[in-house]
Amino acid sequence: MKNPVWICKKFEELTVTELYEIMKLRSQVFVVEQNCVYLDADDKDLKAYHLFTYIDNNIAAYARLLPTLVSYIEASIGRVITSPYYRKKGLGVLLMQQGIKQIFQLYNTTAIKIGAQLYLKNFYENLGFQQTSAPYDEDGIAHIEMALKK
Repeated sequence: MKNPVWICKKFEELTVTELYEIMKLRSQVFVVEQNCVYLDADDKDLKAYHLFTYIDNNIAAYARLLPTLVSYIEASIGRVITSPYYRKKGLGVLLMQQGIKQIFQLYNTTAIKIGAQLYLKNFYENLGFQQTSAPYDEDGIAHIEMALKK
């Protein structure tokens, strides 16, 4: 896969089409694929930067970058998604590497905290995150908190 071009925008900078495509992908993966009923529009989007890339005119990967004191005391990365059509190509690693880089630049922070699905623990550990909590249930899916220090 050639190097993706990453787009990082504040909520109010997103076009209507970009916002629609982001919400469509989030619903496709988190609600339909993972069979999880929850309110995705949680007001955090308004405070976030939105990081994404296109392949063939479709958003292929996306993450939400949150400042401190929104989800955690630390800045955080959430709603991490690779479209089902573009998985197993290393795009998730590139997305997270770009997200980590962007968080440190945008928010001038030295720590990132995430709520990770437990089955992705090794994925995040390979990116430098360490588990910081016991497993907990969130919307019927086992999660853990993880942190990365600069």
